[in-house]
Amino acid sequence: MSKTLSKKTLNRAFWSWFFWNGCSQQAESMLGMAFGQSIAPVVEELYDTKEEKAEALSRHITLFNTEAQVGSICNGIICGMEEANANGKCTPEVISSVKVALIGPTSAIGDSLWVATILPILLTICLSISQGVEASMAWTGALLYLLAYPVLTCILSRKLFYFGYRSGLEGMSSFMATGKMDILTNSMNFLGLLVVGALTASFVSCSIPLQIVKDVFDPATGETLAGQVIFDADTVINNIFPRLLPLLLTLGVYYLYAKKKWSPLKLMGLILALAAMLTAMGTFTGFYG
Repeated sequence: MSKTLSKKTLNRAFWSWFFWNGCSQQAESMLGMAFGQSIAPVVEELYDTKEEKAEALSRHITLFNTEAQVGSICNGIICGMEEANANGKCTPEVISSVKVALIGPTSAIGDSLWVATILPILLTICLSISQGVEASMAWTGALLYLLAYPVLTCILSRKLFYFGYRSGLEGMSSFMATGKMDILTNSMNFLGLLVVGALTASFVSCSIPLQIVKDVFDPATGETLAGQVIFDADTVINNIFPRLLPLLLTLGVYYLYAKKKWSPLKLMGLILALAAMLTAMGTFTGFYG
């Protein structure tokens, strides 16, 4: 008699992964234990003997890592393959091989699509909302993010989970073979760069507080106007190239991070040290006074 996973079991497998995918992340198996916990209801329904269940669970608590939201497609595919294995149409070796093979593409697409594109866009929208309203309503952006993030995450993860279960490895392979995966990845990378550029222009602040201030005689009124700014370095630079300094700061941080392999903590320490040094210099010389 053919064995088929029930909707209830599939839902249990999905929700277990959705809520607990990072519950046991560690260096030895990364997300392996959480993956095994997600597959446990599937194993319980498909296999009859204690030995079969133990064997199935043991192959799903090994090393596994991916981007958790997009990576839910792996869980769906493996659920389908375990169902096929229980019906004698697959082997445990194939299941383990496929699971390992899925780590790379799902991680790359997940990081490009979710981490580097959707989340920055959502954050940009919410931050813009908070900045564009009155101070008493600034919480609306944070509230929108708190509501939109889990809803979008759930919708994306659930649809990919069931897509993986229904289409199986064949659907994933055909999707990759058509070149659509490369197109999607390149598109997400391009969109991610646009988002980073918008974030840089909107939220990175860097200026040169260099001004020339003089008393100026106004021949029209015959009065001397005190403290008139006749040269402002920021204004001149922004008239030539708007937001040039934040761009240069961002590119400098990126260079140190990507090319020189500086850690984020080291970069933050450098920025903090420069800010403290320049502030102290301006204060003690009276430049900021």
